[in-house]
Amino acid sequence: MNIIKLRKFSYILSGTLVVLSIAAFIFWGFKWGIDFTGGSLVEVAFLGNRPEVADLTARLEGANFGAVNMQPVGDKNMIFRLRDITEEEHQTFLAKVADGVDYSKVFVETRFDSVGPVIGKELKQRSVVAIILVLVFIILFIAFAFRQVSYMVSSWKYGVAAIIALAHDIFIPSGVFAALGHFKGVEVDVLFVTALLTILGFSVYDTIVVFDRIRENLKKYSSRKSFEEVVGESLAQIMGRSLATSFALLLVVVPLFLFGAASIKYFSLVMIIGIIVGTYSSIFIASPLLVTWQKYKAKK
Repeated sequence: MNIIKLRKFSYILSGTLVVLSIAAFIFWGFKWGIDFTGGSLVEVAFLGNRPEVADLTARLEGANFGAVNMQPVGDKNMIFRLRDITEEEHQTFLAKVADGVDYSKVFVETRFDSVGPVIGKELKQRSVVAIILVLVFIILFIAFAFRQVSYMVSSWKYGVAAIIALAHDIFIPSGVFAALGHFKGVEVDVLFVTALLTILGFSVYDTIVVFDRIRENLKKYSSRKSFEEVVGESLAQIMGRSLATSFALLLVVVPLFLFGAASIKYFSLVMIIGIIVGTYSSIFIASPLLVTWQKYKAKK
């Protein structure tokens, strides 16, 4: 199949995207949200015309809230990010934003989150640990599940191929959000980590479906066809199903990104990127890697 013949090109394309993503993360890093750094987030929807950022800044001057980051959302909403505040300070903040008027007549508060710095740091550490544990258990499960087809390629290599594909699926969205954080001020929050874990689940399922078809065809054709031919035929059989599944997911996620609430917009964007790169990696990276390893083993 042509996909197997084009594996060098797919490696170069994926490698370039991953290197660029890692470079973006190294040079810019994430713009961490209050879930990880600690602080408060207030979102309000103005009933009339939304004041300019300069006007709101003037209203908050001298109120001892420190640096307040403001992000307009849509036509009426404004998101404020500031230090961790008490409930009394919270009410004072709303009064300042309303310029001394009863704020219920000026805007509706649609969101208020407050996270302490210790909790934020602990949450960041647990998020990293969760992703690492997921990757470890995935490689162990795949190595066990494919132990019966290890005569062509060792079963642990199926797991490693899946992990390489999953790393590809994590690095690229992370690089995109590092760039968005640098140029657009987009923050990474718990929903971002949730989206990454969801992508891992989707991508590994897609990869296992492909590997399972390879396993079935190896038992069926191993004496008549080479490993490369078996993998190529397996990809040809499963590609339509894989693309259809991904397209069905995009039909749900894309409208959420375009028309959903602001709070889930970037969650949806991570999912869109992850679904695309996850489908690509299952077809163009994980399975061709098995062929590359088998050919290398045969030459030794």
